[in-house]
Amino acid sequence: MELFNHNPDFKMDVLREVGNIGAGHAATALSRLLDKPVDMTVPTVSFVPFEEIAERVGGSEEVVVAVFLRVDGDSPGNMFFLMSRVQAAILLQVLLGIEVAENQEYTELQLSALCEIGNILAGSYLSSLADLTGLTMSPSVPSIAVDMAGAILGYGLLQFGTMGDDALLIDTTFLKGEQEAEGHFFFIPDPQSFERMFVSLGVPLE
Repeated sequence: MELFNHNPDFKMDVLREVGNIGAGHAATALSRLLDKPVDMTVPTVSFVPFEEIAERVGGSEEVVVAVFLRVDGDSPGNMFFLMSRVQAAILLQVLLGIEVAENQEYTELQLSALCEIGNILAGSYLSSLADLTGLTMSPSVPSIAVDMAGAILGYGLLQFGTMGDDALLIDTTFLKGEQEAEGHFFFIPDPQSFERMFVSLGVPLE
C-alpha cells in the first residue's frame, strides 16, 4: 500500500504509541471495573492485509470469540477483538476467576463479560487514536459472536460494507502471575481513513 512507503518508521512509532496508551487506559478501566489490579504487556503493533486476519487467529475455520463494532466519525472503520476459545476461557479465568470447561457453551453472563472486556479495549485504543490524531471517532454498541473466523469477518463485511485493504493489528496480552491470556485487536479502516489519520498528524503522503 503506497501510504506506508513514506516515513514508515514514524508511522509505526505513532501507532505503537496508540497501542501503549490504549493498553494503559484499558488496564486502568478494567482494574476499576473488577476492583483489582489488571496487568497487560506492552502490545505488539503491526499492519496486516485484510485477507490475513483469519490466519492470525488459526485460520478461517477456527472457532473464535469475536467482539465487533463500527467506528463512525472523521476516520470510520470497523473494529474486531478476536480470541480463540482457549484464550477466551483463560481470559475469563485470569480476570474473573470463572472456569470454563473445554467445549462448554458460554453462558450469557460469560459472553457479557467477554463483550465488556472487548468493549473496554476497543474504547481505550480508539480514544488514544482519536487523542493523537485530533479526529472524532465514535464506537457503536458492540456485538459478540462465537463462530468460525471466516464467517465472522464475512458477516462484518455484510453488516458494515466494504472494508479497507489493510488492518491495524494490536496483539494484547493480559497477565496474572504466570498465566497469560492473548487476544488480537484489529482496526480495519474504510478506504481513505488511514490517509486522513496520517494527514491529521502532519505526515506527508507523497
